[in-house]
Amino acid sequence: MHVLNVFCHPNRDTVGGAVLDRVVEGVTAAGHTSEVADRYRESFNPVMSERDMEQFQGVAMTDDVLAEQARIERCDALCFVFPIWWYGMPAMMKGWLDRVWSAGWAYHWEHDPEGSLLRPRPCTLLVPTGSSQALMDEWGYDKEIDHLWRYGVLGYCGVEPIKIHLLLDAAFESGAHTELLVTAYQADQNIG
Repeated sequence: MHVLNVFCHPNRDTVGGAVLDRVVEGVTAAGHTSEVADRYRESFNPVMSERDMEQFQGVAMTDDVLAEQARIERCDALCFVFPIWWYGMPAMMKGWLDRVWSAGWAYHWEHDPEGSLLRPRPCTLLVPTGSSQALMDEWGYDKEIDHLWRYGVLGYCGVEPIKIHLLLDAAFESGAHTELLVTAYQADQNIG
């Protein structure tokens, strides 16, 4: 199995970077191959342009987008590692999804909620957050985030099964980091 690990954080020396390292170790230990798509270090432009909008008229996407799509087509599984900022994914990650998971490639542009064009592949999200379980329980953000990513983004594009791990208390050294890194190691080791 070949796993595409999509990493999105401007600072590689973070809990998220450590999570990515453990993910790659878990993939390797399971006998799988992997590659890392580092959104910040690869200089991919996440800004949707007027030219990108031509996808809705059936025009092929630009070469940079086609190269990213080829990476996804080569993989058997996906793993996304990015932090939650303001209860959402970083703009760089959102922009990558906006541009790469395009109409005519990832989904049909029609009034069809089951419009995926991609073959099913598993995806694991490992998402460090500074939030605690108590706050997630109180406000229900974990359920809202899960629903949005599972049904509004990835599921719409044929990704399944989807495992979402909100890595709570990641911004604080509360003893949680060791447990988070175990979760990361095991997640991609068992991704298939």
